[in-house]
Amino acid sequence: MNSESKLSQTDNSSFSMDDFAKALEKHDYQFQKGQVVHGKAFQLDHDGAYVDIGGKSSAFLPRDEASLRPVVDLSEVLPMNEDLEFLIIRDQDAEGQVTLSRKQLELRHNWDKLEQMQEGSQTVQVRVTGVNKGGVTVEVLALRGFIPRSHLVERENLEALKGQALTVGFLEVNRNTKKLILSQRLATRSSSFSLLEVGQLVEGKITGIKPFGVFVEIDGMSALLHIKQISQKFIESLDKVFTVGQQIKAVIIDLDEGKGRVAVSTRVLENYPGELLENMAEVMNSAEARANRAANKAAE
Repeated sequence: MNSESKLSQTDNSSFSMDDFAKALEKHDYQFQKGQVVHGKAFQLDHDGAYVDIGGKSSAFLPRDEASLRPVVDLSEVLPMNEDLEFLIIRDQDAEGQVTLSRKQLELRHNWDKLEQMQEGSQTVQVRVTGVNKGGVTVEVLALRGFIPRSHLVERENLEALKGQALTVGFLEVNRNTKKLILSQRLATRSSSFSLLEVGQLVEGKITGIKPFGVFVEIDGMSALLHIKQISQKFIESLDKVFTVGQQIKAVIIDLDEGKGRVAVSTRVLENYPGELLENMAEVMNSAEARANRAANKAAE
């Protein structure tokens, strides 16, 4: 290869590198859609605000991306020259300008809050905004949520719930599909659980009778009175012992808040095997003294 060819190659190589460097200068690649940046608003107009985020060109924040709440005066939600966080929602245009949002950043933070609340089994207050056949729609932290009818305490007159504030727990929080499914019954159960303890005497109403036991509603929660925990004596048919709607007293023998399970017993209230079956009224009338006796016996 002669020296002229070598020179020509070097020139070509040098030219292409310079060209690449110039191309890089035209685009500020450090700013990308989805990135959170700091900036200061330096000019407001009717359509939005111009923000200095340290790029070669100023960034633009459209008025409807300034806040989650309705904006009348931009200066109220966007103080001039104050360092704030913004989310880039549109990549650079031909002039190198990116589009920003404070609103989308707030929404992102709100999803974070709800995910943390779900992980901590916390409750949140929501406002009912609409009703349909399946349940009610609600608003929580500016996000739209749904409570299925089966997870409402009041399931008949849903229209009466419009505008009301309800305390709810979380069934599903999914920011990718924008699904926010909530439960009022879960929150009620969580609240009630904090008041319960093993060994406590509770009173409730029988809501269902099955071959393996009966379900008792206690403060909005369903507890199981298993057939083996009813009496010290064998029971052939529970239908002959209990009726739906009947009030009974029982002692809590197990609590599992994670699974929402409560197990109760009337067996521990008996003075002798079969007493409950023979004289339920007497056992129920003196249930408190019997429960205390059972607790003292367990502590020995």
